[in-house]
Amino acid sequence: MKWRSHWVAIGLGGFLLAFAVVSLTVQPGDPLTIFADFSSTGLWLLALLAMLWAAITGRARTRLFWLAMAASALLAGTNLALWLYYDVILHRAVPDPFWADIPLFLQPVPVMAAAALQPHRKHETASLYLSILNFLILLLWWVYLYIFLVFPDEYISFNFEAFNRYYNTLYIVEFLILMAALGGLFLLTQGIWRKFYLQLFLANVFYVYAFQALNSALIRGTYRPGSFYDLLENVPTCWLIWIAIAFRDLTGTESPHARPLRWSGLLSGLTALAVLSIPVMGLWPLLAGSEPAHLKKFRLVVTLVAMFVLGTCVFLRQGLLDRELVRLLATSHESLDNLARLQKQLVQKEKLASLGQLVAGAAHEINNPVTAILGYSELLRSEDLTPDQLSISHKIGQQARRIRDLVSRLLRFAQQVPAAKTLLNVNSLLQQALRMEELGPEKGNIHVETDIPSGLPSIFGNAGQLLQACTQIIENALDALEEVGGGTLRIVACRQGDEVVLEFSDSGPGICEPEKVFDPFYTTKAIGKGTGLGLSATYGVVQNHGGRISCHNRPEGGASFVLRFLVANQPGQTFVGSGEKVPSLKV
Repeated sequence: MKWRSHWVAIGLGGFLLAFAVVSLTVQPGDPLTIFADFSSTGLWLLALLAMLWAAITGRARTRLFWLAMAASALLAGTNLALWLYYDVILHRAVPDPFWADIPLFLQPVPVMAAAALQPHRKHETASLYLSILNFLILLLWWVYLYIFLVFPDEYISFNFEAFNRYYNTLYIVEFLILMAALGGLFLLTQGIWRKFYLQLFLANVFYVYAFQALNSALIRGTYRPGSFYDLLENVPTCWLIWIAIAFRDLTGTESPHARPLRWSGLLSGLTALAVLSIPVMGLWPLLAGSEPAHLKKFRLVVTLVAMFVLGTCVFLRQGLLDRELVRLLATSHESLDNLARLQKQLVQKEKLASLGQLVAGAAHEINNPVTAILGYSELLRSEDLTPDQLSISHKIGQQARRIRDLVSRLLRFAQQVPAAKTLLNVNSLLQQALRMEELGPEKGNIHVETDIPSGLPSIFGNAGQLLQACTQIIENALDALEEVGGGTLRIVACRQGDEVVLEFSDSGPGICEPEKVFDPFYTTKAIGKGTGLGLSATYGVVQNHGGRISCHNRPEGGASFVLRFLVANQPGQTFVGSGEKVPSLKV
């Protein structure tokens, strides 16, 4: 960027030096007029192209910033192009008043909008459409001021003194507001952005000085095309061209330690003042007793039209604000729901962590006597025992092994024993879980239905833990159906996006408080039946596998448990299971 800005500065400096030499050596006349008009107009055209180039290569706010600057350059260039048209093409003096003064008057307004965008900021502080509408209201307000104050003395009843007074005063006020905004941005930023805003501030200060000097010469009648005043006017134009090229790469970077200028609130306040000032301005024609009647009527009509147009813009602005408010409210509700859900999960995890520590200690204490019982049962089987005694010894060892397996599962639940994970086939997992349940006649009239496609993708996890989780849910459902004398247990598996979904639903009595079903020691069974740890352990297993589990009551009756696991994408891992479809069972 440095070498490019240096060469541009050298080129523009050389042009200004050449312009000064020509202005001092060439006598006033058509050649000097043609040179001066084409040079000034060409400079603004070059500024327009440089700013459009910066807008094309920019992003987000910087792109909008340079587009607004390009609009300002277009307005100024239009004024000079029309001067060139009269001087060079028509060979006539520019009329006074000149309608091309209108785009020149509006030139600072797009620069105000560019400053309001604060391109040094990374994030938007307000809706883009709302910012554009606020800018449109201010633009229309300046147009109203021009038509209300300047236009009557310019075209309806020409008054040269009043026209120049109003025009020059409003034009200077525009630039004072602009320079105040650029000065504020200069004070609130650091680093390269501080230099950028300083250059813009100084260029606009010099532009106002050159305008005042040239305009004073026009009023005195001492201005000649190609004179020193044109050189003064070309200096800020070259300055803006250099700024557009030298700072073109300021995209996506934020000024370090920049303090945000609350421009969005300021801009909204200015638009409100602009709208409220119009009825006050409308009192002028009524109170100005010495003004001609036709001028009073014109100003009143302009005020009424401006009130209607700006009122429409305010109505649209309020609609955008309402939509933004509704969107923010919906986002807030969603954030609160997510926060409540996250808080619930954190509380659940804390409960499970505390319970896991308690279970781990108890499991280690139980494991020692269980090992001794299992060892003594093996010793008894080596003695000469009667068949009945041998059967009792065998049952003692079997029950001891069951206790040992239970202790092992409790340790896994407490996450004291790491579990190896492999690719699992959902069909085989559910089939094995159903086979582990003793679905005999004592279970009552219970019908088990399955809807599990054979082509389901695999999931990644520990077979023992997930098998225990599915078995626990099936066992709870069978117990609930047994209480009401039978019913249907339906197991459905499917793929939804990047997840495998398992649903266990029954036609039982349902659950009183589904939101508490995963809390430790909360149970849906009668007193003395169950431990209250089964579904808590299931919740911990599912969470440990990166899945989600939920419970709700079905509208038609019964409860439904839904487990969601991410589809595995681990090529090279071995599958567990054969992939057979689980058949429907009738008990």
